[in-house]
Amino acid sequence: MKYPSADVLASNKLRKLAIECKTCIEKNKYLPKEEVKQLKQFADIFGAESWIAIKFKGHEWFFISLADITETAKSFVIDKESIKSMGLLFEELVSK
Repeated sequence: MKYPSADVLASNKLRKLAIECKTCIEKNKYLPKEEVKQLKQFADIFGAESWIAIKFKGHEWFFISLADITETAKSFVIDKESIKSMGLLFEELVSK
């Protein structure tokens, strides 16, 4: 994209969230480095927290911060088992 963006920008009086949403049928979800960089830029511009929302097939939506995703040589990766332990459900995210 020409300009950094997020799929969802949500806010209340206390918090702003910039969320990139993904679905996955495999056990790992790979995110291009440029996409993660643009989400971070967008969040910084709006003073928002950066989050990735992922729905692995057969599971609920999980939300994970950029600090908790693993960087590889070419991309960032999130695996289904790690997100279940590190990720937050929607109710946990909004009550944080």
